[in-house]
This record gives sequence, C-alpha cells and structure tokens, in this order.
Amino acid sequence: MGRWLTWVSDQRLQGWACSQCDWTFPIPSLLTDPEAKSAYDRLASVKFREHDCAAHGKRGTTSTEEGFAERARKLVVRGFKPKDAAEITIQEILLEHRNEPGAAERARRDAEDFLRRVKDGLI
Repeated sequence: MGRWLTWVSDQRLQGWACSQCDWTFPIPSLLTDPEAKSAYDRLASVKFREHDCAAHGKRGTTSTEEGFAERARKLVVRGFKPKDAAEITIQEILLEHRNEPGAAERARRDAEDFLRRVKDGLI
C-alpha cells in the first residue's frame, strides 16, 4: 500500500504527516508569509520522500484515532442530526481506510450501534 503526505490540524499538531506512520513535519508557529509557507511545503515534501516509515513506527489505530461514536458525537454537538452525523462519519472512515477490506462493514456496524445508543438515550 502506498503512502502519501497528509495535512493534520488538531490539538497536538498542525502540519504535514505521513499516512502510514507517525512521521510528522509540524508547521512553525509564526509562519505567515506566503513565500515562507510555500518553502515550508516544498521542504516537507522532500523530508517526506526521504523518511523511512520503519524508523517512525506504524500510525496508531487505537490510541490516536477516535472511535466512531466519539467522531459522530462531535458532529451532533456541532448541530448535525444523529443520522446525518453517522452517515458523514461512515463516509470519512471509508475515505481514510479505502484500502482496508472490512472497513466499510465495521463502519456500518458502528453506525448502527451509535444510532441505537442515541435512541436509547445512552449518548
């Protein structure tokens, strides 16, 4: 499976990262000049091509990724209906794990469980 450079923006990191391992290239905090941003992007691309995934370890699947219910819950808090939040989360997971057989079925099962728990008032 091929790897690709992906943009990450969350509470712990903003910058480029590898899709397959824990390699990251954080953006400097005071970077505002458009030419500097372009240079940062070019440098990140070079560093990404040069890095060895084996040296950085496999991207975590349980500790760094949120569960289905947590992801869908965040959408509900932002104003989405639970059914819409579940569908959006399924689509996100399918895009993130498009090369993994079984990801679609797991996402659909998790969506059904999420919607059942919402209906039962557990979430």
